[in-house]
Formats: sequence, C-alpha cells, structure tokens
Amino acid sequence: MHEIDEAVKEGLKHFQHIDILVNNAGIGAPNPAENVNEKDFDETINVNLKGTFFTAQAVGREMIKQRYGRIINVSSQAGFVALETESVYCMTKAAIAHLTKCLALEWAKYNIAVNAVAPTFIETPGTKKWLDDEKFRDAVIKRIPLGRIGDAMDVAGPVVFLASPEASMITGATLMIDGGWTIQ
Repeated sequence: MHEIDEAVKEGLKHFQHIDILVNNAGIGAPNPAENVNEKDFDETINVNLKGTFFTAQAVGREMIKQRYGRIINVSSQAGFVALETESVYCMTKAAIAHLTKCLALEWAKYNIAVNAVAPTFIETPGTKKWLDDEKFRDAVIKRIPLGRIGDAMDVAGPVVFLASPEASMITGATLMIDGGWTIQ
C-alpha cells in the first residue's frame, strides 16, 4: 500500500489533480488447479485484485474530493470464459469486472465513471513466450472469430474512449476487446 500512496502523492504533486486512472496490472502463469500453491495463489490475488482495488481506492479518494474522475480497470476475457490451467487468473479477472460495477455504483454520485476493458490475448512482452509457440498461437486464433491476436492499439483506443467526454454516460461497463471470443 505504501507504494500506491507514494505514487498518488507524486502524481498530485506533479499534476495537482488526478482525472484518469488506468488500472493495468496482471500476472498469472498457467498452472493446473491441482498444482497451485498458496504462494502463487496469493501473489496472483495480490497483484491482480488487491492491487487494483487499493489503487482505485487511493485515486478514488482524490477523485471524490475533485468530484470528477475516470477509472478504467483492466480485466480480461479470461474473467468471462474458463481457460484451462488459468483458474486463479480467471477468478481475479472476473472479480475485477464485478468490482468495476460496485465502484461505479458507489462513486457515480461524485461524477466518477468506473469502467473496465477485457482484452483477449494481446501481443505484449508478457504474452510473447506463449504466443511464440506456433501451436498455441494457432489454437488461440481459432477461438477468435476475427481471426487474429490483438495488439496494444486494439486496447489503447477503447481505453482512451472510456476516459474521454464522449463516454460520459458510460459507467459500470466492461468492454470486451476479444475479437468475438466470448460471443460463442
């Protein structure tokens, strides 16, 4: 929590206010449920869920004072579908989608919109080792009706939209950025 408080303090010192938070942290190495140990479970919960909640809380306190803010949490399509060997990761990302609704309801009266995006597999350094496996990559692409892996701009555009005035009547929503995976 200390790091979160320090980051908020530094942001306020530099910018005098915080209008937008993109809450983007996530870990979750594949591991069959029967092999997950408590250390790995706790680490995934701490980064994905606890970190998301307490960062939103710290920034939300400042946004409440300002009576304005936009929070965009990063969930995952994995919060909406079951993925083999990803039970803990899927659970945390599902929780983020629901947390988004709870914070949106609670903070709407302060003109704070809280939304989430739920990307599919995106080409990032964190997914590289899996997506470099041609068999895995092909299996993923077969699940995506649009027939491709996403890239960073596929997520950045919707995040910018949700932070913009054009999205001023959207709160509590999770926008799927999954090429259609979850419509099946």
